[in-house]
Amino acid sequence: MKEFIYPEEKREIKFIKTDTLNIAYEESGEIHAFPIILLHGFPYDPRSWDKVVPDLVSKGYRVLVPYLRGYGQTSFLDPQIERTGEQAAIGQDLIDFTSMLGIDEYAVSGYDWGNRAACIASVLEPQKIKAMVSINGYAIQNTLKRQSPSTGLQTSRLWYQWYFHTEQGRTGLEKYRHSIIRHLWETWSPTWNYDDESYNSSAPSFENPDFVDVVLHSYRHRHMNAPGEKRFLELEKMLASGPVIDVPTIVLRGKDSGFGTPTEDPTEDNRNFNRLIDRIIVAQAGHDLPVQRPDAVIDSITRLLGD
Repeated sequence: MKEFIYPEEKREIKFIKTDTLNIAYEESGEIHAFPIILLHGFPYDPRSWDKVVPDLVSKGYRVLVPYLRGYGQTSFLDPQIERTGEQAAIGQDLIDFTSMLGIDEYAVSGYDWGNRAACIASVLEPQKIKAMVSINGYAIQNTLKRQSPSTGLQTSRLWYQWYFHTEQGRTGLEKYRHSIIRHLWETWSPTWNYDDESYNSSAPSFENPDFVDVVLHSYRHRHMNAPGEKRFLELEKMLASGPVIDVPTIVLRGKDSGFGTPTEDPTEDNRNFNRLIDRIIVAQAGHDLPVQRPDAVIDSITRLLGD
């Protein structure tokens, strides 16, 4: 396996313990400033937000960017506990993160898994979230019902999910994770050119010893092919009902997403977000929108916060 090392510019990594995890995170700005939490997805890491953080800090905000479970130096406290990645766990991690840091109110933005965590936290603790920029819209899943079959095109876009259901997929992700991840990056943002330097800056995050187990459980659980944690059974039932999100929200969708061009029809977003301020189709952006259009994220966050 190729050895990846962190760039020369050392980033200070802080840690906060919850009941389950020792969460690694990066923090910028004044400690007493209003906090903004930025959440990466699969298969990415906090480097996705590097072009967003400096502008928010310059505007006077405290910015926190955690490494999700299975990424970077985030670790499980119990060496025996199952390495799960179900949506309820990811959402609870965000709630625990803010609780242990004593954060009573914050703004949040996320994409992919990070967006799902933000959506779940917005349902469970709406009083704490002053604003949310939801990248790619409502992400809460019904994990209690098998998804209906899709078209050939959509099924092909989700090939990795079916691959991860197999033991060959486990072995492949263990042995060829960097090849698979980079292929997903390029497929999901087909108009963006990822150079080696960009990938190598994130690659160490995928060497986390729990990465493979967390990823496989996430995709197997959402398709009802792996059990979830017992402590989340009732929460998953509630999430399966598709609860409406009641916090001020701007939805951003990348026009050039490899998952398909987003619809111009706002009906779905209007239904899922009770306080939808705006819905923007962002040109020249794919799946990891903060990398390609950081300006759209910065503008949306500051707009919601009244700057």
